Amino acid sequence: MNTAERLVTLNRIRKFSRLMDSAFRIPVIGFRFGLDPIIGLIPGAGDLVSTAFSAYIIFLAARFGLPPQVMYKMILNIGLEAVVGAVPLVGDLFDAYYKSNIRNLELLERHIMIVEPEVIQQSNLETPDIVSPVTTPTTYQKVSS
Repeated sequence: MNTAERLVTLNRIRKFSRLMDSAFRIPVIGFRFGLDPIIGLIPGAGDLVSTAFSAYIIFLAARFGLPPQVMYKMILNIGLEAVVGAVPLVGDLFDAYYKSNIRNLELLERHIMIVEPEVIQQSNLETPDIVSPVTTPTTYQKVSS
C-alpha cells in the first residue's frame, strides 16, 4: 500500500473503532460508549455481529504488516470482549467499559508511530482532534509540523 492508501485505511479503522466503542457520550458523567454494547443487547446474534465488526478492523489493520505479537494482542482483546460479552447484561457493561476496538487502534497507531511516523503525522493533519477514551501508560502527543 502506498501512503495515501495507508491514510485512508487508518482513518477507516479510526472511524469504525470510534463508532463501535466511543460514539456516544452520557452528558452528566461524560462516559463514552459505542454501538458495541448496544448491538450486544440483541440476544444471540448481537455478540456475533460485534465480533464480526471487530474482526473486520483487525483485517484492515493487518494490511499494515503488524508483527505477530501485536496481532496476538489485538486478537486477545477481541476474544476477551467476545467471551465476556456473551454473558447477558454483565457482558454488555464489560463491552462498554473495555473498548477492545479503541485498544486495538492504539496498538496499531503505536506500531505505525515507530515504523512509519510520517503516516501518523499526515493523518493527524487530516484529523487534528484525536482523543482516546482509554487511558494507557503510553500517551501520544500531537506533532506539529
